[in-house]
Amino acid sequence: MAHVRRAKERIDALMDQVPSLRSMETGINFAREDRAMDLVLTARFDDRHGLEAYATHPEHLKVIDFIKGVAEYSKVVDYETL
Repeated sequence: MAHVRRAKERIDALMDQVPSLRSMETGINFAREDRAMDLVLTARFDDRHGLEAYATHPEHLKVIDFIKGVAEYSKVVDYETL
């Protein structure tokens, strides 16, 4: 579980490092169901360009490398609110 806390800390630090990131919420799962994921991130951007800037930002890429090193797998959902 320590790697989950470290991942959360690294993700949370992105708020101060990525200009296009407008808001963010991360949470560590407490459910014991097999289908549950360990960590969730909800992030907001002004538009798709902001998301693209976040996706390619060097600090974000460092976090992704860390997560790839400790996670079995991850899932992503990108969507727009109208």
